[in-house]
Amino acid sequence: MPAHRPDLAGRTGCRWLMLAAETAGLAGGSGRPSPVPSPADWARLPRIATRTLDADAGSVRAARDFTVATLRRWEAADRSPDIAIVVSELVTNALQHALPGFGHARTGRTIRLGLLQPGPCVLCAVADPSNAAPAPQTRGPLAETGRGLQIICALSDRWGYTAPSETGKVVWALFCG
Repeated sequence: MPAHRPDLAGRTGCRWLMLAAETAGLAGGSGRPSPVPSPADWARLPRIATRTLDADAGSVRAARDFTVATLRRWEAADRSPDIAIVVSELVTNALQHALPGFGHARTGRTIRLGLLQPGPCVLCAVADPSNAAPAPQTRGPLAETGRGLQIICALSDRWGYTAPSETGKVVWALFCG
């Protein structure tokens, strides 16, 4: 009997989050095993929270605060510190690399943060308008930047991104158990 998949596609404005969930292997169609142990969990879940962020440095703190408050509300705060750090890195990367002119002039473009809890896992996803794929960088021991993806990889169980397109991409990180 196939497991019931979350009905994200039918929710207005969540198509980008569903794409991230499928890429992460949380919904049907990926060919990867789902980390969700029981179809009974799907009956009451998934929980979804999204927020649109402006192109300014205050968005990193807003995203982190939104994430911690959401996880507390969901009673899923076990890995809250790791998830908050990863959300900070995802948003920072989107601001620095996906929005041209960040820090100089308002671009009028936004990024979106999505949190999804399908059972025991939490998926964090950040959508941005860039079609450039994220690429880890090798930095020297004294470099002050360039380690965001390494931090995301170290703290999450799995991370990745959706195929870049004319509407951008979604970078996600998954936390289970």
